[in-house]
Amino acid sequence: MKKLLILSAMMMTLIACNRGNDNPLLSEQNTPYGVPAFDRIKLEHYRPAFDVAIEAATKEVNAITSCEDAPTFQNTIAALDRSGKQLQDLSLLFFELLETEGDDAMNELAEELTLLISEHSDNILLNEALFARIKAVYDQREALNLTPEQMRLTEVTYRNFVMNGANLEADSKERLKEINRQLGLLSLKFGQNVVAETNAVQHFVTDEAELEGLPEGAKQAAAEEAEAAGHKGEWLFTPKRTSFTPVLQYCKNRELRKALLLEYTTRANHDNENDNKAVINQTMRLRTEKAHLFGFDCSADYILQDAMAHNAKNAMDMLMQVWGPSLAAAKREAAELQKLLDQDMPGEKLQPWDWWYYAEKLRKQKYDVDEEQLKPYFELSNVRRGAFQLANRLYGITIEPIQGLPVYHPDVETFKVLDENGELLGIFYTDYFPRATKRPGAWMTNLVEQYIDDEGVDHRPIIINVGNFNKPTADKPSLLSMDDVETLFHEFGHALHGFLSKCTYRGLSGTNVARDFVELPSQLMENWCYAPEVMKTYAFHYQTGEVIPDSLIAKINAASKFNQGFVETELLSASILDLDYHMLTSVDTIDVNKFEAESLERMGMIPEIIVRYRSTFYNHIFTTGYEAGYYSYTWSAVLDSDAFHAFVETGDLFNKEVAARLRGEILSRGNSDEPDVLYQNFRGKPADPKYLLEKKGLID
Repeated sequence: MKKLLILSAMMMTLIACNRGNDNPLLSEQNTPYGVPAFDRIKLEHYRPAFDVAIEAATKEVNAITSCEDAPTFQNTIAALDRSGKQLQDLSLLFFELLETEGDDAMNELAEELTLLISEHSDNILLNEALFARIKAVYDQREALNLTPEQMRLTEVTYRNFVMNGANLEADSKERLKEINRQLGLLSLKFGQNVVAETNAVQHFVTDEAELEGLPEGAKQAAAEEAEAAGHKGEWLFTPKRTSFTPVLQYCKNRELRKALLLEYTTRANHDNENDNKAVINQTMRLRTEKAHLFGFDCSADYILQDAMAHNAKNAMDMLMQVWGPSLAAAKREAAELQKLLDQDMPGEKLQPWDWWYYAEKLRKQKYDVDEEQLKPYFELSNVRRGAFQLANRLYGITIEPIQGLPVYHPDVETFKVLDENGELLGIFYTDYFPRATKRPGAWMTNLVEQYIDDEGVDHRPIIINVGNFNKPTADKPSLLSMDDVETLFHEFGHALHGFLSKCTYRGLSGTNVARDFVELPSQLMENWCYAPEVMKTYAFHYQTGEVIPDSLIAKINAASKFNQGFVETELLSASILDLDYHMLTSVDTIDVNKFEAESLERMGMIPEIIVRYRSTFYNHIFTTGYEAGYYSYTWSAVLDSDAFHAFVETGDLFNKEVAARLRGEILSRGNSDEPDVLYQNFRGKPADPKYLLEKKGLID
């Protein structure tokens, strides 16, 4: 997932002067490549740094608005884009560390800073004098002989101000400010509740017999977790996927499977201090009111106006094209799994906590392969190296480790990314293991964005990939499942989108694209991780060094379409649930559990499958900027499947000509043109959804 920070101040804030030499956030970094001085940053440094940056930002806005010269692209649009780098970098740094190292003190500070940033952002976006200059440039843009990128930046800047209230009446602007302030705090509260609930649940097992079928590696990890929690001789399981997923897949104990799945799926849904149902009510009430301020019936149509889908109907129509075949496949899969359950427990009905267990049994029966057979070949550092080698083969870039850079946690590793001519493309951090201060999931974030300054200097990005993979144990390295391999390649695809960016303007560079386009580069990378030629570059047995056998690769690819009805139904149901929330035209009081159940019933969801994200821990749509946008994973999947077929059609998955076109027309272009135009420039035609349905085995 490309993490989309919802605070628009990060796009529009202005440069802060360097003062406060004792504060590493305000003084010269004096670090290699200008990376953050993580080893020197303390909690007390943030608030003074934000104060200085915002003070300078206000002066910068005043300088633009008080300019006596007539508005031009350079003195208005470009000046606004050039401004704010220090504050933008500071914001990206703080909120990234909040999600990876977010202790109580940092969470408390985040509430304070969110209000500060929200107010500052509104002061810019609702500045009438500034908008008047932007509008003057926008209105005469056709006569200004602008480059295509300058035209795009002018249009994006104008639309951003309009979407954020520049054309509203004065009383509506004041109400919008209050809505934005409250939404910022609610987003923080939602995420904090999910983390608190995830960390609060500890399921100890005292009798090893209850773990029958669980692989030794998973048992050892659980034993080490229990010992660290002061329960030596027991096994600890938590609602983190790396902890409970092996139990769902392999453990014969049905009651334990049920208990762990329910603990995961009911997080933040209890009547306690971490309950998110009230947060959801307040959030949706405010989002709907905000849409009404702009003349939209529902928040989805307001949010999606600048996306490829443009509105909720188009997004929902696309989902429905995939939903029917997916649901039909899931029903067929459920019937097969029910037969296996009947053999073990005649008369019992298949339940959600049975699906993973019997699917794993069926996978082994059909393809003679299971996850535990594969994991020894998927050692984390080898998989990452394989992703790096793929980038070299496609684009000629190399990625080398760097020693000695400051990091914010010992698990973090650092690399430099070089183009084929040896020029620096950027600095890369990876942070792959779970911990109590890190939110669940995987994502990519820019700590610094790419742009070209007025002197022609290309400033290169600093990018981080975050994951929650299995930690190494006392006698095993971190071993990944095939899903984890996909996730690593996915997030690295986001990183490549940032590293290969070659845009002049920061507001258009890298991953600053429509949310239903941003997942294209990441999901496209997943296609290669199954290719035998690529798999043999990363799949080595961690004990023997043996490359994965051709026979096992064949089984993996034969099994790649297995259980895809479940996978797609789980995903699509979450996407539809998201749109159902954001297609509400009015919100009084939402009974969250009832609303969710009715949504699933309308779409025809089968009871054997639980929606991928239940409402109360649905971070994507309530904290990370994917509201009314979870459909984008499927929208982008249509694009990525079609794009990969451009390589398949040539008979060469590493075709240099196609790779160069992909880099030149999409990966390097950021948001410098409409995404439909960028895609057709690469592919020569619109994307065809049949390639996605074929890849998933949903149609012949």
